Amino acid sequence: MPPATIAGSIAQSGVSVTGAVHVDGSNCLDHLTTMGLTGTLTGRDISLTSTSVDGQVTTFTGTISDDALNGADSAFTGTYSIDGGCANGDHGSVTGIGIPFIGNTLKGTFTSSGGETFDVAGDEAQDSTPSAEGSFGITGTVTFSTPCFSSGTITSGTFPSGSFIIGSSVALEIKTGNGALTFLGTLNRDRSEIRGAYTVSGGSCDDTGTAVLLVSSPWDY
Repeated sequence: MPPATIAGSIAQSGVSVTGAVHVDGSNCLDHLTTMGLTGTLTGRDISLTSTSVDGQVTTFTGTISDDALNGADSAFTGTYSIDGGCANGDHGSVTGIGIPFIGNTLKGTFTSSGGETFDVAGDEAQDSTPSAEGSFGITGTVTFSTPCFSSGTITSGTFPSGSFIIGSSVALEIKTGNGALTFLGTLNRDRSEIRGAYTVSGGSCDDTGTAVLLVSSPWDY
């Protein structure tokens, strides 16, 4: 069985830590269910305990690297254990990375199922405060190089709908004058590129295909 993935947000206030995450790839935890986390951070040592999800309580313990805020690949290393419910007794190792803001410029190319291509360019902004589901909303405006639609508005949302980022998963819902373009992709390891699939619906140019989007954070120069 492949390892499960965990995505969401974690915030620190003094020594207290709170979070909201989702688990994907588990036979016992629904990825649509938000798992709340509370715990403490002492130096670089962190301990987190989840709310009960279908009778299952998950505990994480480990260390945070000094450069975690810079999105280092080894931002968190530790272990987990689950008590109660379907996954009772499950335990193992956990590694985590920090995901920096992706809000700034956006550009890329869409390739339709028929092989035609069109480009997108624009600006996007990422919410600084996470939603209760652990995702960060994305807003912005873009222009397209296609006769189907010339421009669009990125509409903010929260997982699992609208435009948001949670972990390395990025969803965009772009309203245009000729339907809506929805995109779901994955941010790559160096956080510079998002690859995924798109659908255009509700207009005269309904289509599906793939896209590669390049993003830059507000700290890129």
